[in-house]
Amino acid sequence: MALDFGSGLKNAFRKLAGMGSIDKAAVEEIVREVQRTLLTSDVDVKLVSELSARIRKKAEDKPPAGMTLKENFLKILYDELVSFLGESPGEVELKPQKILVCGLFGSGKTTSIGKVAKWFKTRGLSVGVVAGDTHRPAAQTQLQQLADALSIPCYKEGGKPEEIARGALKAKESVLIFDTAGRDALDKELARELKEMGQIIKPDEVLLVIPADLGQAARRQAEEFNRLVGITGIVVTKLDGTAKGGGALAAAAVSGAKVKFIGVGEKPQDLELYDPKRFVSKLIGYGDLQGLIEKAKQSGLEGAAEKIAEGKYTLNEFYEQINSMQGMGSLSKITEMIPGLSAAKLPKGMLEVQEAKMKKWKFIIQSMTPYEKENPEEIKSTRISRIAKGSGTTETDVRDLLKHYKQSKKVMKLAGGGKGLKRGPLANLAKQLGFG
Repeated sequence: MALDFGSGLKNAFRKLAGMGSIDKAAVEEIVREVQRTLLTSDVDVKLVSELSARIRKKAEDKPPAGMTLKENFLKILYDELVSFLGESPGEVELKPQKILVCGLFGSGKTTSIGKVAKWFKTRGLSVGVVAGDTHRPAAQTQLQQLADALSIPCYKEGGKPEEIARGALKAKESVLIFDTAGRDALDKELARELKEMGQIIKPDEVLLVIPADLGQAARRQAEEFNRLVGITGIVVTKLDGTAKGGGALAAAAVSGAKVKFIGVGEKPQDLELYDPKRFVSKLIGYGDLQGLIEKAKQSGLEGAAEKIAEGKYTLNEFYEQINSMQGMGSLSKITEMIPGLSAAKLPKGMLEVQEAKMKKWKFIIQSMTPYEKENPEEIKSTRISRIAKGSGTTETDVRDLLKHYKQSKKVMKLAGGGKGLKRGPLANLAKQLGFG
């Protein structure tokens, strides 16, 4: 998340948590901090004013029994921000369906289609994409490349978008995702084309892709597209690289359509279901363990669990964990989701160093014999020297890996083997990654 939005709210909650007592002056100080953060994130002034008034009014109420003034105000602030950014998650059903995707020029629409396709595929549904954007010269080629990377079909036979759509409707895949030309919602010719596509496809979902850098202007676009084609959900892209993310999410929340997905990076897996509660929790430094566990499951982190449950934790299982963790995204994204670590100020460059180490460790393990992988305790001086040469690393690197493996094995034992891993696959992730 951009520095202004994420760090601003995190600082407000950190400041509140550090206050000895809560009075009217303290409430006003925190409200002003939140206001500054939201306004610099391009949130509409009127919406910020309304939010501030609600927070002030609720802070005047007597706290529930058993809660201190500070605890009550923390909850008020959290609840109001959740409501402000959408209140409840937009539901995405795992069932056969047709999805029509529309959006502005340069919104990241075609890339988002690839991410949504991957999201459904990793959840066991057969997916096909339909290249209905015939206006942008490279659109069909780009979608074909994304489809090839996912090993799914891309339908693009026919001259006009309407012809391509009709042909694709005969496809056997459970989920069909239709691309359309990027446009301004007020472009009459493309608006007519989009309405006609909707009439032909009769989609179960109409997703509007909006870039986060659109800020508060997202509301007008969402309302226009909704009037035009009846959108059922919004995908907000580029949330990892703009200070206007707060403005876009707040604008979407009052547009009448739910945000269903958010794009948090450039990789195919950098797409998340949008849940305001989990989003705000991660944003203010409280983490998102539920989201992290879901990522772990989709990336296969639980794949080694059965062997570990049997008391088996060799370098083969360690290698599988490294692979799975890397499939979940960068370590900086993972740590954002871990309660405690998400709020911590880790030393600059620490995560990059750890990622580089993990890449080396994979090469080192690949250079070992099957016997060595199964019996790491047998790897002594001469074997270390050979492994280092074979992997293009140093003997120090190999010793570092073996030391980390032993630490990880201890953590697995303390966690209760595979049962501990299944109960909370990432509860001890910080130690496994060398942060503890």
